[in-house]
Amino acid sequence: MMKSLLLAAAMLGVFSTAALGDDRYATRPPVVLSPDLAAPWVMQLGGKVRPVVYRQPAFPKRGLFTSGVFGRAPAAVAQPLSAINPGVPVVRRQLEPQFLPQIVTYDTKERPGAIVIDTNSRFLYLVMEGGKARRYGVGVGKPGFEWAGVHKITRKSEWPDWTPPAEMVGREAAKGHYLPARMDGGPENPLGARAMYLGSTLYRIHGTNAPWTIGNAVSSGCIRLRNEDVVDLYERVKVGTRVIVM
Repeated sequence: MMKSLLLAAAMLGVFSTAALGDDRYATRPPVVLSPDLAAPWVMQLGGKVRPVVYRQPAFPKRGLFTSGVFGRAPAAVAQPLSAINPGVPVVRRQLEPQFLPQIVTYDTKERPGAIVIDTNSRFLYLVMEGGKARRYGVGVGKPGFEWAGVHKITRKSEWPDWTPPAEMVGREAAKGHYLPARMDGGPENPLGARAMYLGSTLYRIHGTNAPWTIGNAVSSGCIRLRNEDVVDLYERVKVGTRVIVM
């Protein structure tokens, strides 16, 4: 009788543990916008604005992206990756206030609606009426991948898929980084929440899964913005928009 009771208790413990494990992975945390920036144009309000601090997940690296949760995020939201895996040890990195979006005085011969990207200063300007522009901080091409030119936006995509070009695959493989043949759109995708394709090139203006890199020369030639900012820009421009990269 005693043996039967002990066996029943042991079996109950096993099933309870399994149930708890199932509950742990039953649902994933929602993907939401970074809480650090309540309004996309907070900088124009004046006063002292604290830098945005992102928490970078301490995941093991897999190629150019971090391992973790994959999947398609809702079209209207994006976030720093830290929120996907709460409780994971993180490294805090700061985004300087000048790279937050703001409206600035901007003298240019370009017509309102055009995009001008100053790669040296790490700013993207969306030209407005009256000598003004919306300015966004960007990440640009790393040394050896700089470029300049004039193109038009030929396509727009929400939560775009990513197919690394053959040259990038070979280049990263030589470093011991093995990229996927293709990656679905989602919060872990290096293209982020939105992408705007430039002419017939492989270059894009896109979001990022690494917002702490904004303000740096880090890409293979593409122009990257925080997901909050690329969503804002995406809604303001259309296919055919003139883009000047200098």
